[in-house]
Amino acid sequence: MTGLALSCRINKKSLFDRKHYFYADLPAGYQITQQRLPIAVNGSLAYSVCAGKKPSQVITKTVRIKQIQLEQDSGKSLHDELRSQTLIDLNRAGVGLLEVVLEPDMSCGEEAATAVRELQLILQALGTSQANMAEGQLRVDANISVHHPGEPLGVRTEVKNLNSARFLAKAIDSEIERQIHELENGREILNETRSFDYKLGCTMPMRDKEGKQDYRFMPEPNLPPLLLYDTASLPPGADPQQVINIDWIRERLPELPSETREKLVQQYGMLPEHSFALLNEVGLLEFFQNVIKETRAEPKKVTSWVLNIFLGFLKQQNLAVNESSQSPRSPARSSFTSGESVGRTDQKQGACCWSASEKCHGPEPSPVTPAALAELLSLLDRKAISSSAAKQVFEELWRSKGKTPSQIVSEKRLELMQDEEALERVCHAVMEEHPQVVMDVKRGNSRAINKLIGLVLKATLSRADPTVIKEILEKKLSS
Repeated sequence: MTGLALSCRINKKSLFDRKHYFYADLPAGYQITQQRLPIAVNGSLAYSVCAGKKPSQVITKTVRIKQIQLEQDSGKSLHDELRSQTLIDLNRAGVGLLEVVLEPDMSCGEEAATAVRELQLILQALGTSQANMAEGQLRVDANISVHHPGEPLGVRTEVKNLNSARFLAKAIDSEIERQIHELENGREILNETRSFDYKLGCTMPMRDKEGKQDYRFMPEPNLPPLLLYDTASLPPGADPQQVINIDWIRERLPELPSETREKLVQQYGMLPEHSFALLNEVGLLEFFQNVIKETRAEPKKVTSWVLNIFLGFLKQQNLAVNESSQSPRSPARSSFTSGESVGRTDQKQGACCWSASEKCHGPEPSPVTPAALAELLSLLDRKAISSSAAKQVFEELWRSKGKTPSQIVSEKRLELMQDEEALERVCHAVMEEHPQVVMDVKRGNSRAINKLIGLVLKATLSRADPTVIKEILEKKLSS
């Protein structure tokens, strides 16, 4: 499924090999992998990056996928500097994973981080991995080299086991700067493995790879070739439960993120960057769609509230959209690299990269439900409350779990003033109390009227419609 979603050619016959080397976290002394003939080759991953300062300046780029292979995971070394010990965690050693190897088509940390996020979304849409980097379900190895335009690629270094898109971007950009600095000062780049120290914001050497490693690859004697079929090559009378039909899987692929974004733009008339924002936050698209179902407010208004106000509150409070958004669809793990890039997926849930003092659980869910936001937007749409009152109601919803927007409006008396004569009297009183602001408006300061509108809103406890206030003020000012 992953290979087809990434436009790869699926090999109907793939082989398993043993890669021999000794390391403390590899107890068998070899790793089963697919060195000669992997399961999928020659694909591509499209991702979009910002081309300028404005979010709307988005361009689509493509990174080639060299291959996707199945292999065994290794264990994990945990270095305890306080006690000068290295502990070995073998819980994931031998577990099957999926590795995606990308060609060196990306040129900075932002591109790599964006490509990883797109890969995450694809894996989650397919259900082939939860792809949660914080829980070790997706790991990234980045291969980085620098060179002058027109010259061959330089000596590369590998930064291992990056566990967040943010750290991936920082590690790559830091390593690019380090390599350029080394070369400009007459030093050589060593072919080595490095790690990223997020506290210092730079990469650190782990071990060198200068000596040519002889992995003594050999065919894996205990695993036969993996045979797949398409409709044309399916053996007569074959039991569908006993064979894999590539065409059958292709026909049943779910909607991919790129298709979902295109539908959002067409169906709701939203900007492309808004469709990206809805998909990039786990659970936000489902939240948006549930709000749309329950309100008559225009989709553009719903989009604005979900992305600007609701999402803003979530980020401030470090909350998840809802409880289900803490764990995407299926248990699996993955990893990825930039340059020659890697993605891993296994079927073991909860292989965590957290220290003993850290708690391995997601953020708390949002107190505002889709139904509550839909009701609030419906009140705003039928002009039962003003836009500023709606923001007050939203803040109260955030604090008072269990209350409905209608209850909050009633308790705080935030209903929109329908008595235009009473509103005219308030506007007149505000103008009388602030003659200097009135003079500023009459002298051509167009911004001054906004101050008057704000003063009237304050006087009415945000119960008036700013548009109506402006009309009354302009009428009085002109007379």
